[in-house]
Amino acid sequence: MIDLDANATTQLLPEVLDAMLPWLREGYANPSGAYAAAKTARKAIEQARGQVAELIGAELEEIVFTGGGTESVNTALRSLDALAGPGAAYVSAIEHSAVLRCVENLPRQTQLSTVNAGGRLDIDAFSSRLEDAAFISIMMANNETGIIQPLREATEIAHARGLPVHSDAIQAVGKIPVNVREIQIDLLSISAHKFHGPKGMGALYIRRGLKFKPLLWGGDQESGRRSGTENTAGIVGMGAAAVCAMRHLAHPPQTPMSAMRDAFETGILAELSGVTVNGDRTHRLPNTSHLSFDGCDAAGLLILLDESSIACSAGSACMTGKQRPSHVQLAMGIPEQRAKSSLRISFSQLNSMEDALNAVQSVKKAVEKLRTVQGPGVGPVVVYSP
Repeated sequence: MIDLDANATTQLLPEVLDAMLPWLREGYANPSGAYAAAKTARKAIEQARGQVAELIGAELEEIVFTGGGTESVNTALRSLDALAGPGAAYVSAIEHSAVLRCVENLPRQTQLSTVNAGGRLDIDAFSSRLEDAAFISIMMANNETGIIQPLREATEIAHARGLPVHSDAIQAVGKIPVNVREIQIDLLSISAHKFHGPKGMGALYIRRGLKFKPLLWGGDQESGRRSGTENTAGIVGMGAAAVCAMRHLAHPPQTPMSAMRDAFETGILAELSGVTVNGDRTHRLPNTSHLSFDGCDAAGLLILLDESSIACSAGSACMTGKQRPSHVQLAMGIPEQRAKSSLRISFSQLNSMEDALNAVQSVKKAVEKLRTVQGPGVGPVVVYSP
């Protein structure tokens, strides 16, 4: 299989697995204990905390480990909700469902900030509605299109109004340099499995001095900010993945992810007509390509690509057999029919240029086959290879 769905998850790097294994075997002690084995586990956790902090330019005590990115996001937003004054939860229209569903269930109104056709936050529209806001949440990079948002500019504008800002940086951290001091962000969420760490492990950056209310109460682990016995192996794995990500960012490989993405897009545009690259071509993650294919349905393309051992994602969500265009694409003004024909191709450190070039031929074959049986206005057509 050629895995081109890195924005969904990534494979553990060998060195990450090696770092985790001892803590799944003999290093099983509860880090809160007072005996030697427990103290050894505690030391490993604090070392990993420092590694994650270094990845995003934070201080060690500003990092709180969580049970994944969704928990990190919900913790941040519920803390802001509990401590902020009156006003709306002000988020961008293209946020991940972890943000959107959380704010929709808060006891306050939700206000959506628009994006332009390139998928970037409309800064003028954003700043014009801040008088109704209580706190802000703007993602760093979109999970579907890979478009990088003007987060620093938005944060500066919000802070000038005295408003705290959270960012879902789950798709950005490990793929591009991130420094919380440069952004001047208040809260920032990350997830280990997006940069070759273990699933079920996340972290929340909480700026020193910021008022904070925990989501989980119990044994006062994580300095009282996230109760629950620590997942030592997962935390160590996240720290190891952070070290690998820093090394990758500091010393890019001979064939970086951006070169694979560009070669893939160049090949697709040369081989096929009726293809649109969606979103801003400059401000985007180096690993992500979001494409629409005229005369095709994404659901059908995914079936054919799976038969060719290509793993990727549709640019729209399929729920209970019915395909709906994603809220991200609709917010960008992409027509519904085009949105339903979109694919997200996302590369990781473990991909090669050969993967990108092979994917071009597989996508070409799938698109040409689907176009022979699925014309404009035709619903999803399931096409199986003989």
